[in-house]
Amino acid sequence: MINNKYNQHLQNNTFSTLFVGQNLIKLSEVDSTNNFLKELVSKSEPLPEGTVIMADNQYAGRGQQQNIWHTEPGKNLTFSVYLKPSFLNIPQQFLLNMAISIAVNEALTNLLGSGVSIKWPNDIYYKDLKLGGMLIENMITGSRFKSGIIGIGLNVNQQHFAPHLNGKATSVYQILHKDVSLKMLLTDICSHIESNYLKLKAADYLYLRNAYHKRLYRYHEQHKYRHNGEVFFASIQGVRDTGMLVLLEGETEKEYNFKEIEFLN
Repeated sequence: MINNKYNQHLQNNTFSTLFVGQNLIKLSEVDSTNNFLKELVSKSEPLPEGTVIMADNQYAGRGQQQNIWHTEPGKNLTFSVYLKPSFLNIPQQFLLNMAISIAVNEALTNLLGSGVSIKWPNDIYYKDLKLGGMLIENMITGSRFKSGIIGIGLNVNQQHFAPHLNGKATSVYQILHKDVSLKMLLTDICSHIESNYLKLKAADYLYLRNAYHKRLYRYHEQHKYRHNGEVFFASIQGVRDTGMLVLLEGETEKEYNFKEIEFLN
């Protein structure tokens, strides 16, 4: 059930985009912006493409494989974007992930300089620490995309993390030692999402693949991984359009799906 008392449509003049963020709905509190957006989409009224749901407090945010994403109220960016990539074929669905990942990386690189990377499949890293993550939920009808709901959570002005996250997570505040405007960062991210989404729509796949791999965490570096309990050294060769991670172990290339491989330090 959507609680309308939380709804606040913002007339925003700060968004210079054509459509991403032009319909911005700000909530004070919600279980998950992705859940809220899915419920809006399921209503009979058509929702404009590019609608953004932003929450001050998301108390049950989800990561990949139902991992819970905890965030301090009012300090971080938790938002979801509604897109309709019906032009994409199902086997190409990870190209949407690439486009969004590049966009978030570009906006954060503008803010933080070098050190920001994309950790496959859906995390944003600063050096070896997690800065945020994404959850893309695609709705498919038959053999075509109907819509994509992109949930993004970023640690922005949070100063302290739970002890178990020490050495694992960081925030923009911890890197810059100052608060930044959530609204301005959201505006910049939405601008980059729109730009890269339009490249995806124009089938500029070569650009997206190259830009994604250029920003990929541990790309072409030798590191330790674990698969089925076995630890080995390998280097990331790339990511397929289907989302499969390609690792080179010795002379052999192998492909891994989400959660089949563990990154070790």
